[in-house]
Amino acid sequence: MADLTRLPAAELRRRMDAGSLTPTALIEASLEVIERQNPELNAVVTLSETALDEARELERRDEAGEPRGPLYGLPVGIKDVTQVGGMRTTFGSPIYADHVPEEDALVVRRLREAGAIILGKTNTPEFAAGGNTFNEVFGRTRNPWNPALSAGGSTGGGAVGLATGMIALAEGTDLGGSLRIPASFCGVVGLRPSPGLVPTYPTAYLWDTMQVTGPMARTAEDVALMLGAVCGPSPLSPNVQSVAGRDFVEAVHRGPKSGLRIAYAPDPVGLGIDPDVARICRESADALTAAGIEIQEVDLDLSYGFEAALSIRGHWMVVHQYGHLDRMDELGVNVRANTEAGLAMRVAALGAAEKARGQIWEDFRRLFDTYDHLLTPCMAVPPFPVEQNFPETIGGKQMSTYVDWIAPTFVLSLAGLPVASVPCGLDGSGMPVGMQIVGRPRDEEATLALAGRAQDVWGVGLPAL
Repeated sequence: MADLTRLPAAELRRRMDAGSLTPTALIEASLEVIERQNPELNAVVTLSETALDEARELERRDEAGEPRGPLYGLPVGIKDVTQVGGMRTTFGSPIYADHVPEEDALVVRRLREAGAIILGKTNTPEFAAGGNTFNEVFGRTRNPWNPALSAGGSTGGGAVGLATGMIALAEGTDLGGSLRIPASFCGVVGLRPSPGLVPTYPTAYLWDTMQVTGPMARTAEDVALMLGAVCGPSPLSPNVQSVAGRDFVEAVHRGPKSGLRIAYAPDPVGLGIDPDVARICRESADALTAAGIEIQEVDLDLSYGFEAALSIRGHWMVVHQYGHLDRMDELGVNVRANTEAGLAMRVAALGAAEKARGQIWEDFRRLFDTYDHLLTPCMAVPPFPVEQNFPETIGGKQMSTYVDWIAPTFVLSLAGLPVASVPCGLDGSGMPVGMQIVGRPRDEEATLALAGRAQDVWGVGLPAL
């Protein structure tokens, strides 16, 4: 059954259309995998009590002639910062340990309307703050390639669920890399969409242009399938994009356009990079060249965005935690430190950060005058021991906070561009390494098309269970 549940979601959907698989059988198989794998890995923290009933209801409606949605019968994991009506949603925080919302978030509503079955909530750091998934409510999530190591964060539970076959699709959020970091560490595909493509509602920060809601899956085609089901404007959100005429799955099937020119930046934030990770990413870029895609290494320096990202993150944390400022002593160290840094920040620092953010946009605009995409390593380090909050050093350079080491992802967030993380190889310890693919503004189609081609070339596979 584990082999079945780790098939691509698109293949599972095709089997249901062919009549060789039913939603009930798939949910039963997924629950068996959860029962077997989850006690050690701790990916799914709250399990739906109605998933099998929902699967049977889908089948009843199908027999009655109702049309099947694009995600018909597919089990989805929802990050535990996204509310599901009637299901415990803790945000990974003791403050909300027993919180049960009454209504679905907008993205959950759209998943259900597309025929998906919400199988459960996946683990996250407290309020999604951190690149390693642990919290005081549920504990630590472990990497399925090596349970002694981190699964990344903050959508760590979703990535583990995908790699093991507990779920077919994962919903998550990404402020500074939360869909890309765990995708890299666990060997799956994560996409940070353009802000507004998937409206986030409800949210404590309605005008947010930094954190996005997005999909994670085992393949680029699966990401495209899920993205098509959850994207599009809503009157609930002021930050939206039109999706008229857009078809992400067709773009993946069509593949990237001929004559692509791609820039490769081995360390655009000047953080330093683990030699083994650097080697894998360089070899993966060369493999694309051998597959007929032009790759040129460029000297891109975005290191000035580091302080800008920290300032904007501090402001973001204050907005999100504004209702908890009188309960700071109840917050974990990561959330509390970021919120306190935001409270201490001067307005001039935020002004400088927004100026730097504008400059990063201009740098990418000029880059895209010559190149179609940017490739760059997703993480500077391989997965580290799960007990650590964050790696203390990278290339001999001391990391001062839990945010410093994720600079390769969070600096790219500033540009508001679509960014995918695709597994590109295994390091010397057999752990997956991810490559970021950055696309032009609002061009998820081309980004996913290249991700699909790259995944075919790199062929990393999934962990042995």
